[in-house]
Amino acid sequence: MYELIGIAISAIIVISTILALLALIISRISLDRHVWLAGVFADILDFFYLPIKAVFQRFADTRTLDTWMVSLKNMAHRSVFAETNHRLLLTPHCMRSLDCPAPSTRFGIQCRGCGKCIFSRMVEDADRFGYTLYVIAGSSYVRHVIKKESADGALLVACNYELNKVMRALKHKKIVTYGVPLLTDGCYNTKVDYENLIAVLESFGAPSPDKHRSQSEKSRRNSR
Repeated sequence: MYELIGIAISAIIVISTILALLALIISRISLDRHVWLAGVFADILDFFYLPIKAVFQRFADTRTLDTWMVSLKNMAHRSVFAETNHRLLLTPHCMRSLDCPAPSTRFGIQCRGCGKCIFSRMVEDADRFGYTLYVIAGSSYVRHVIKKESADGALLVACNYELNKVMRALKHKKIVTYGVPLLTDGCYNTKVDYENLIAVLESFGAPSPDKHRSQSEKSRRNSR
């Protein structure tokens, strides 16, 4: 009896290891070309994330793991995200000016459009493409935002670690995510490839006029 249990446990360990390694290989390949069953392999990496992360912490760089996982999830989510109607644009406060005059609330930084940083332009582009923009000061703010908004999609701008973290969290909230990584990590003065961000926004298009107008009104209220 105990021997059978031991064999079963050993088999589970071996199969789990093979699946995790295969999912890692597929996630690395996704950086360069399209892969099949991206969603399945993304789920496998989410399931084994903590033990895989522990291995990366010991032998590699965990940022590499997050980069691969974000790439794989973007590939898996792209077609579904294109079908969403109420989309959020969640961006990090670390991109704002160091002397930003905007007040902070539990929903994030309330941009005043002062022109000192990229957010003045981003407010306008979010409105143009039908997104409700939030400038958040950490992933913990996301839970307040999603309680307030009945969103089915969220375009995320952040470092790969935060992207992966929020993607994993919103997966359980039935919100489809797509990530745009920052050019640099850090707590302040970070930047995003804005041309790439606009290209992503254009690739997904905007909701219907009625939905766009409704979301635009929300975006303006949130930016006050």
